[in-house]
Amino acid sequence: MTAQASLAPPRHDVYVIALVGFAHGVSHFFHLLLPPLFPWLMPEFGLDFVGIGSTMTLFFVVSGVGQAVSGLAVDRFGPVRVLAAGITCFIAAGLLLSQAASVAGLMLVAALAGLGNSVFHPCDFTILNRNVSTPRLGHAFSVHGLSGNLGWALAPIFMTGVAAHSGWRVAALGAGLLAVPALLLIVLGRRHLVDESRHSAPAGRPVSTLEILKVGPVWMCFAFFFLLTMAFGAFQNFGAPLMQGLYDMSVAGAAATLSTYLLGGAAGILAGGFLARSARQERVIACALGAAALVVLLLGSGWVPAAAVVGLMAFIGFLTGLAGPSRDLLVRRAATARFGQAAFGRVYGFVYSGLDTGLALAPLVFGGLMDRGRFAAVLIGIAVLQVLAIGTAMRVERS
Repeated sequence: MTAQASLAPPRHDVYVIALVGFAHGVSHFFHLLLPPLFPWLMPEFGLDFVGIGSTMTLFFVVSGVGQAVSGLAVDRFGPVRVLAAGITCFIAAGLLLSQAASVAGLMLVAALAGLGNSVFHPCDFTILNRNVSTPRLGHAFSVHGLSGNLGWALAPIFMTGVAAHSGWRVAALGAGLLAVPALLLIVLGRRHLVDESRHSAPAGRPVSTLEILKVGPVWMCFAFFFLLTMAFGAFQNFGAPLMQGLYDMSVAGAAATLSTYLLGGAAGILAGGFLARSARQERVIACALGAAALVVLLLGSGWVPAAAVVGLMAFIGFLTGLAGPSRDLLVRRAATARFGQAAFGRVYGFVYSGLDTGLALAPLVFGGLMDRGRFAAVLIGIAVLQVLAIGTAMRVERS
């Protein structure tokens, strides 16, 4: 850690955490720029579910590739400039969507939004690691994760509400305008987001990107995010129909299980900030994900009373969220132990591209099982992914 981050007063840390958290919430809002508008976009452009779904595949492909590349830009140009460029992509995506006249236009919007999304993890975590005091990093990562969940929660409400009242083009324009305050806050507050590496040479010799990619723990962190996010993607995409198929729940009741899963995740992230500060991160991850896997298997058994499903889904979300801040600190330890601050952007960019990879593949991996009505197999697959994620976290710690 830098001297500034180690000695930063609480007021400075709170400001930095709030600023980065708000920007992260905007990035998650733009994850759902298009999906809430699918009921309007499909008839408008004559698309089926495969066609409209391809926009999100493009989003995550661009985001995944871009996230690894943006880490290079962060280490070279500093995170503030790269973060401002990402938010600008969001503004452009919203404005272009409001004027889209073809499927090609939709694809351009998806690619722009994915490009904007790609910068956030390497930028956010570089800023937090370099500017927030070490004892408060667990809370910083907790707020970072919570703000993302809130962005997810707001997007469907805002987009569908505005589209139903004023049309989908107005909703798209409104989304683009929502990103403007985030850009202004980053630009006006840039002096509080000082990139220390640009003012003092990092200790030790320069680190090449190839050298980073040769290190096992970096790949283990990538695998951890890939596995964990595939499990999350299965719930995010198929959680409601899963509960309908297994427990014969109503549409509204099944939708409520997904909502409580996400709310439980937000509560877990808050609690996880305290655990990450006072306990070994790999133990928190192992206990939380191990317990979550057991509850998922219990749901998959079909023995649970339908009335208990909502509570169990909330509990799974809570346990998964509990591991979040410890997960982010584990990656920080893997980065600083080998390379110091000079490689923050590249390490975080590559590792967190596992998130996009997992989200892009989850519908493909689990969609076939859903089509064949093998709902229990989907939940077993989620549990297996969570257990495998524990193994990768433990290997990072041993390394």
